[in-house]
Amino acid sequence: MRICVIFNPTARGDKARRFRRHLDEIAAQCSLKCTSAPGDARKLATEAVGEGFEIVVAAGGDGTVNEVLNGISDAPEGLAKARLGVLPLGTVNVFARELTIPGRLEKAWEIIRKGRETLIDLPIVEFSANGKLERRYFAQLAGAGLDARAIELVKWQVKKAIGPLAYVMAGLHALLGPPANITVTGGTCSASGGLVLLGNGRLYGGQFRLFPKADLRDGLLEVCVLPRVTWFTLARCSPGLLLRGTLPASVTQLFQTPTVALSSPVPAPVQIDGELIGHLPATFSVQGSKLKVIAPAGN
Repeated sequence: MRICVIFNPTARGDKARRFRRHLDEIAAQCSLKCTSAPGDARKLATEAVGEGFEIVVAAGGDGTVNEVLNGISDAPEGLAKARLGVLPLGTVNVFARELTIPGRLEKAWEIIRKGRETLIDLPIVEFSANGKLERRYFAQLAGAGLDARAIELVKWQVKKAIGPLAYVMAGLHALLGPPANITVTGGTCSASGGLVLLGNGRLYGGQFRLFPKADLRDGLLEVCVLPRVTWFTLARCSPGLLLRGTLPASVTQLFQTPTVALSSPVPAPVQIDGELIGHLPATFSVQGSKLKVIAPAGN
């Protein structure tokens, strides 16, 4: 079983430093490919599939996972040939949490070495960028409006200091700007709001269960729309989010669909797996049981 691990050697943070301390041990059991610039992980993953690696591991956060996933898909028949592995070294690691991959490096590496494969759905987004149609896969979630604007505003220094709370602070900052007005159309359902979230899995932000019916294997995306995003809405949502990790049913509209289109009269940012990719309009869909991932037993 040939394993390739893709890693940013200049990544900052405690988890990345611990990973570097174990490099000699890990390198003896796999091949390492190091990134040197944004976007490199995608290219290196494509290269790894072409070289015959059976497991391509994203050592990093959800952004690295997304790059590696798209790199695997870029290779001819890449999704059929290779399996995605995850070593969670990021701040939040939502996808790893969804798969119950341990946060401890040693335990996560043991799972990769066992090579237990499971099939999950693979969402895709289509949008326009620089006058041409772009297509990107994502593993866990997507968002438009306030959510994506908050990601735009997050500072790395703040994220390193306070972790996931950095996104909460950025969200508060984003509330000061003009609200988005996003139209959502999926199947027989339609809605509009200032924040739209789409879940392949149940989790958002690592610990918030915003998609209660989401299932990685049901061929559907769960759509969560907040029609109004104001300080009053935030005050209503905060107790439930902090105590139970959920949103009040009275402030959200939830539905499931295999395809959903988002549009806005003014530019509204879009994120997938916590990474900004562009602006609306965009169409999201799901390819059922398309992605092979390495996961613990029980997934």
